[in-house]
Amino acid sequence: MKITGKEIIALGFKPGKWFPEAMEHINTNELSDKETLVYLEQFRPKPEISLLENPAEFKINIKAENELEEINVNSVTKTMEVLMKTPTVVNGAIMPDACPTGGIGTIPVGGIVVAKNAIHPGMHSADICCSVMLTDFGKANPKDVLDAAHSITHFGPGGRGRNTQFRFPSDLLAEIEANPFLNNQKCISAARSHLGTQGDGNHFLFVGKSKKTGNTMLVTHHGSRGFGANLYSRGMKIAEQFRQELSPQTLKQNAWIPFETEEGKNYWEALQIIRKWTKLNHEVLHDTTLEKLEIEKENRFWNEHNFVFKGGDLFYHAKGATPLDPKFMPDITGPRLIPLNMSEPVLIVEGNTTESNLGFAPHGAGRNISRTQHRKGKTGTVQEIFEEETKGLDIRFFSEEIDITELPSAYKNAETVRNQMEEFGLGKVIDEVVPYGCIMAGDWKKNAPWKKRKRNRNNGKN
Repeated sequence: MKITGKEIIALGFKPGKWFPEAMEHINTNELSDKETLVYLEQFRPKPEISLLENPAEFKINIKAENELEEINVNSVTKTMEVLMKTPTVVNGAIMPDACPTGGIGTIPVGGIVVAKNAIHPGMHSADICCSVMLTDFGKANPKDVLDAAHSITHFGPGGRGRNTQFRFPSDLLAEIEANPFLNNQKCISAARSHLGTQGDGNHFLFVGKSKKTGNTMLVTHHGSRGFGANLYSRGMKIAEQFRQELSPQTLKQNAWIPFETEEGKNYWEALQIIRKWTKLNHEVLHDTTLEKLEIEKENRFWNEHNFVFKGGDLFYHAKGATPLDPKFMPDITGPRLIPLNMSEPVLIVEGNTTESNLGFAPHGAGRNISRTQHRKGKTGTVQEIFEEETKGLDIRFFSEEIDITELPSAYKNAETVRNQMEEFGLGKVIDEVVPYGCIMAGDWKKNAPWKKRKRNRNNGKN
């Protein structure tokens, strides 16, 4: 008599993709009841992994200096305390720019979480490999560099049209097509059309002068755009499958992919491909600006601050934290970059790994309040607020609509962050790029096509 799926379930096994193959094997080989049980044992669910009774410790490299910061620090500490119960986690830290994002137990911005043999997609988030790159333009006029870059870059939603896309490297395309996480039309299309784009939010193109040399520097800040977001979505689905099987008690946002599995190896390789693409995304903007001005670069370096870094069997999930330790960056070419806000210098730093910093520094200034809270707390017109906060700077919004939630007052006090970097041993400032101006996406939703259509319909009714 042939075995059925119901009978396998009655033996204490959960339904899975292996059912058809198992039934075929049992029935084709006419296994006895005893032989069937021996064969099925390989599919028996492993005992569920519980949350840690003694949560892993985390280092606190931040302190509150006013009431608003105290609320922020308490929120960050509380969410980290819950997160550190995740079964794979062995260590963690928070930086001076830390601020909560998402529900309780979600890794905060400015957080580092170290897991053993596990990759947590939710801990690098959708903006995989958000990073900064600097190119030294020598004695070029800052305005000329900003103007040239403005004519080349692309902010806002979506990607470039077919006629304005950059040439896509065939070797990188081959790597994408060879990876099961990336080899689909949605990913490949995003990789092509989003190359040479910067997105929105806090991403920027910044021009300034080195305090040390007086040279003009171009700094860009953005991540992997739709290409990385697609990998994140697929990674979270796979991680959720493992969570349901291995540790249902773990919060969904902290689900993980075991590194020793085929999925884990493929996901790690996919992350490295996303990293290559993101570096190229910076390079095409910098190189095209150099070409337009007929200038040879004098120097260049870059670093991620939103990625997963590997050290042995440990995976360091940095959600907005700058790597200091050379082991985290296989193509290290210089010091690290820490931007603060559009009116403050971009810091060029070096540093060493300590027990407290785990090999990381802050990634910027961070926020004490949300964008909505900041917007509600401002008085005066948008133009008045903009002019007050950007005096003496050439600040441009690609959408031609000011976004006041990206003005300096939206961020933590830059001096406080710098002081705490020094206090907690989070990198030494060796140079600063003093701002001339920058470009950001701006409030592109204000005049988004769907809003224009709605306004036109309403005007037609009047």
